[in-house]
Amino acid sequence: MDRILYTAMSGAKQTMDQQAVVSHNLANVSTSGFRAQLHAMRAVPVQGDGALATRVSVAATTPGSDFSPGPINRTGRELDVALMGDAWLAIQAADGSEAYTRRGDLEVGPDGLVTVLGRPVIGEGGPLIVPLGSSVTIGADGTLSAIGEGEGPEALVDVGRLKLVTPPQALQRGDDGLFRMPLNDEGEAQALAADDDAGVVSGALEGSNVSAVEAMVAMIDVARRYEMQMKVISTADENAQRANNLLSLQG
Repeated sequence: MDRILYTAMSGAKQTMDQQAVVSHNLANVSTSGFRAQLHAMRAVPVQGDGALATRVSVAATTPGSDFSPGPINRTGRELDVALMGDAWLAIQAADGSEAYTRRGDLEVGPDGLVTVLGRPVIGEGGPLIVPLGSSVTIGADGTLSAIGEGEGPEALVDVGRLKLVTPPQALQRGDDGLFRMPLNDEGEAQALAADDDAGVVSGALEGSNVSAVEAMVAMIDVARRYEMQMKVISTADENAQRANNLLSLQG
């Protein structure tokens, strides 16, 4: 009887964790540049002093992210950029380290600092800062050009360039939702060098690569799987009660 409970209990617990991943993906179906989180389940042996070969539980894992591109949507906003190919935009994380995102809805703060998600955007020499009150445009190579308020086109000057990188391997998602290179032997994530060949599309944003239909189907499937496992637990309890009743009658 305990085999049934082991299987159903571990399956129900991990199904709840899988539902959290699916819900997170669905909640970000309209988030620019979002990359869907993958989820999978695998069988694992039960650990401990009473471990038996017949006891196997299940574990839900998030092996990585889906890096397939999302749709490009034209916005017409000068500070919106969609990254081309495998390029990523470098920004400064909360701890000061360099992280990467595909989100391209840039903002200029009251101090002239260019940000994404409230985080400074990194340029060739550090965080990008543009002149206050200027009109900013972004070229196909990520170069930011600014015109002062009330000035003509001849006053257009380059004020910096976005740091665009092309990772040599798959990036890892952090708890803050930003991506970084895998940790090296020293336990550090190394910053990538700028890719001069990387480009952007100005006036556009890359949408999320999450399919709302597929995410809804997955959510329904996971919910039904959880109900099935709870039904197994309920059935096992009913069988145990019937067995106890039979034993009491024989006594």
